Amino acid sequence: MYSHREIRCRGWGLAVCLLLLSGIVSAGEAAAQEPSGIAEVKESLQTNMNVIWTCIAAFLVFFMQAGFAMVETGFTRAKNAVNILMKNLMDFSVGSLVFFLIGFGLMFGRSNGLFGTTMFGLSGIEPGEDWSWTFLIFQTVFAATAATIVSGAMAERTKFISYLIYSAVISLVIYPVFGSWAWGNLLLTDNTSWLADLGFHDFAGSTVVHSIGGWLALAGAVVLGPRLGKYGRDGKPKALLGHNIPLAALGVFILWFGWFGFNPGSTTVAGGMVGYIAVTTNLAAAAGAVSSLLTSWIVLKKPDLSMALNGTLAGLVAITAPCDGVTPVGAIVIGLAAGVLVVFSVLFFDAVLKIDDPVGAVSVHAVNGLWGTVAYGLFAIDGGLFYGGGLRQLGVQLLGAGAAFVWAFGLGLLLFWILRKTVGLRVSAEEEMKGLDIGEHGMEAYSGFQIFSTM
Repeated sequence: MYSHREIRCRGWGLAVCLLLLSGIVSAGEAAAQEPSGIAEVKESLQTNMNVIWTCIAAFLVFFMQAGFAMVETGFTRAKNAVNILMKNLMDFSVGSLVFFLIGFGLMFGRSNGLFGTTMFGLSGIEPGEDWSWTFLIFQTVFAATAATIVSGAMAERTKFISYLIYSAVISLVIYPVFGSWAWGNLLLTDNTSWLADLGFHDFAGSTVVHSIGGWLALAGAVVLGPRLGKYGRDGKPKALLGHNIPLAALGVFILWFGWFGFNPGSTTVAGGMVGYIAVTTNLAAAAGAVSSLLTSWIVLKKPDLSMALNGTLAGLVAITAPCDGVTPVGAIVIGLAAGVLVVFSVLFFDAVLKIDDPVGAVSVHAVNGLWGTVAYGLFAIDGGLFYGGGLRQLGVQLLGAGAAFVWAFGLGLLLFWILRKTVGLRVSAEEEMKGLDIGEHGMEAYSGFQIFSTM
């Protein structure tokens, strides 16, 4: 028999044991729940980091519009500077509106096999934190880049109203439809995208952005014809020098800076590949600058700055498709080849084909976009010809690049021919001689600081 005192003591002891046991059980439950909570926090943090990084990259690519404006203004004559700046401002503004309303849906909406048919104006997507809004702003700045490439090749003689129309058509239809073939499954991963389904690789747009813009620029320059005074009676080209090379150099530095958003930003993930892609991008740009400098020095007998600047851009364009899948040495080789290629391409279009391209846009963007796309089939660590992957990847890359040429150059010829027959594509000879700043906009870029030439 236990006394009352012993019973109370044993009761208290039992209560303490129960409390301790319940504490142990609660701690165990908390320990079991902690990994799940941490996983949720990590997932949320990664999602937010992805949004922040992709938006920062989009803003860097947007800043490239300033780079394009400076390059084109510097490489052309002072009497057309206002016109160049106006075109660069308007192609982004018009392009942003039409891409939001129509282009994005054609490119990334549910596809019928050839183009998207949903998500026009992001219909069906609630305003707020949905990833689609971040993806939209990133893709909008890409679309505007494709449109602005055209303006350089057609500079100094194009009617402004025609420019606005073809800039809208490019962002509205031509760019997004081809984009749906190569990138249509980036947002809706089960979407039909026939080039992507074949294995076509264009990580950040050597073909989708740069070649499409470059082939359209070629079509425009062909239909438009050369500037007055560009070719003599003997057919030899004359140099119509740009008025501000420092401005052009500043533009190239801005573009180089912006490319760190263009290529690494195409990961749309804040992860380790960002740094690696930045390295391959930078190496190719540097290699392109060096090889174009040496090539121009040998061929033209002078270390030509304009060629070195275009060589830098050529290296950047070429590495855009394969930047995520080649070694650093491969990136250097691709950039070196791009720098050589751009010099001979500029001379070929200028002196042999007699196609007047004031800033070398076709050679930089179309030719080196083609080279960069093909280069992936040669240098890709996974599947490239030089790494034992055989010819399959190279064949797919050639197919994609060929499809881009047929689509963009063919539609470009039709578009510019229609414009020439309707609203008119070219300004009058008198307006071209005086400069488009006065004729098209009624103002001067350097009022009081320069005399307009009639040459």
